[in-house]
Amino acid sequence: MDKELLQVSFLSHDSGLGEAVARALGDGFALRTNGSSRVDQLQELLAWSDVVLLDLRHSNEQTEEIGLRLLDDINAQPAHPPVLVLCDAEDRSLLLRTIEKGATDSVANPPNIMELRLLFRRAYRITAAERELRHLRALENGGRRLHGLLGSSPAMQELFALAERIAPCDVNVLITGETGTGKELLARAIHHKGMRGTGPMVAFSCANLPETLVEDELFGHEKGAFTGAFTSRQGRVEAANHGTLFLDEIGDLGLGLQAKFLRVLQERSFERLGSNKTINVDVRVISATNRNLLEMVKEGKFREDLYYRLNVVELHLPALRERRDDISLLAHHFLQRSAETFHKKARRFAAPVLQALENYAWPGNVRELENVVQRAVVLSEGTTIEVAQLPVAMRAITHVEEPVAAQSSDAPAERDPETPITSYEDEIRRFKRSLIVRTLRQYGWRKAESARALGVARGYLHRLIHQLEIQEEEGDSVEKDSDDSAIGPVM
Repeated sequence: MDKELLQVSFLSHDSGLGEAVARALGDGFALRTNGSSRVDQLQELLAWSDVVLLDLRHSNEQTEEIGLRLLDDINAQPAHPPVLVLCDAEDRSLLLRTIEKGATDSVANPPNIMELRLLFRRAYRITAAERELRHLRALENGGRRLHGLLGSSPAMQELFALAERIAPCDVNVLITGETGTGKELLARAIHHKGMRGTGPMVAFSCANLPETLVEDELFGHEKGAFTGAFTSRQGRVEAANHGTLFLDEIGDLGLGLQAKFLRVLQERSFERLGSNKTINVDVRVISATNRNLLEMVKEGKFREDLYYRLNVVELHLPALRERRDDISLLAHHFLQRSAETFHKKARRFAAPVLQALENYAWPGNVRELENVVQRAVVLSEGTTIEVAQLPVAMRAITHVEEPVAAQSSDAPAERDPETPITSYEDEIRRFKRSLIVRTLRQYGWRKAESARALGVARGYLHRLIHQLEIQEEEGDSVEKDSDDSAIGPVM
């Protein structure tokens, strides 16, 4: 659990002491000093830090209260690092107050460097162990996991409870939801918790395959059934006997095969290609789709009798944008798993990164989130995932909630190359404004379509429009997008 390089933040106005401590600590430690108490700078520093050393030496009544308020601010941050307090040995009342407010330990002034190194290491180890224990308890005992699925949002908790109830009942299940939401994981959870959990779980996707190939995959063939059939082959239905057959993208199954598969559900029997011999099977069928099968039934593209055979119980997996409470939980889970897989040091996300993850629209759902986190871990060099490791499309949505200075709506979207850069925040504001205005123009000021093109949530785009004071242009109408009418004003 020890780290090769422990990152320590020294919160003090005495920069000279900070430099001296940094030199004395030597190899294995990186130390930053910061005398600012601004919350935004504090958040950035805490995201970088493994341990914090707070300087409360020579405190009078006023500076003592400032230091204690800073300690409160640190403790108010989620998953904050341990805090050690540097104070005068004789000031026992201040020492007790800091411990009462959540300080991990104290260091007497002047600090003994050997003792300081040991205290830093011990504080980090204890906090890391406690955090890991809380994480494991939450996963195992907090109702956040169903086999391979994670989720703490109300929608997922309701889904988990329903899946637990129907799993022991040997009925067919239809799982609906967008691509990447984890439909196969839910199917495997139902299989393992059901009566057939010790039997085989056979999965097959019907998507974008020729009907003849799907038929061969499902039902198998006899030797000589067609050119190239040199041996007999067992199909997926037969392989799933006494177990569960999971059919993904069932909506892509051709009408001809729908009739043949209906017989499997009704008669529990079928024939291989090129054979007249009937094979009896005992399978539970769990199917999944991202399409509206009822609409397909009305259009004559899906058999009604097959639909009702498959849909004894329907479970719907919500899109990730509909359960944003789960994004942080999933992201940390993927971070831990990817760091172990690729032997990387990444252990946490910087605050702007988590903000970007939570505000992104996630059209690819959980699968896309996993890929983004995996990419960030591979590109990371330290213990913290930074904005630079995110895909380009996500970097522009960091610092969402930071206050922005007022700017006239008729201000130029693009900066004149001769105009001096006033600040980093102004340049970011100009870039965001230019990008959003250009996209809105391209899509006729329809905000729902513009949000999809930008890859952000529609509500987030509304907030940006108000923050950046973007007005509709003369002759255009922002309100003509019917999808936006139900959103209401953005506060």
